[in-house]
Amino acid sequence: MNYSYLCPKCKGQLEVGGNIIFSVKTEKGNQGLILLKPEIGDYTVITNPTFKFKKGESVEFFCPVCHQKLSSEINGNLIEILMIDENKKEHRIIFSKIAGEKSSYKITGKYLEVFGDEASHYIEFFNKYIRIN
Repeated sequence: MNYSYLCPKCKGQLEVGGNIIFSVKTEKGNQGLILLKPEIGDYTVITNPTFKFKKGESVEFFCPVCHQKLSSEINGNLIEILMIDENKKEHRIIFSKIAGEKSSYKITGKYLEVFGDEASHYIEFFNKYIRIN
């Protein structure tokens, strides 16, 4: 699959070496880089071994290009980026910023695809905007 992942603020490319890269800051103020797999529903996290955070901790995500916070307007615990598919169609990709929480969403127009064991935690916030598939 040939997808591009972009910052919704500056449209900067977020992909490096087959991963999506973010600048992050933990609740304790520790800063670092985090890499996520581009496949929606793959919750593999890659960081420097010395950069640690705990399961359940809220981690702020920032664009590594423009440094803007990537919080979603849908809920304060969610992050939002853009995905452009091989047909140049734009999708909103939304996922939890709570470490270890497996919840991801793909919005295409007014349709929502849901991924992850904890995705039900935020479904109510999408109901007023989108038809759920």
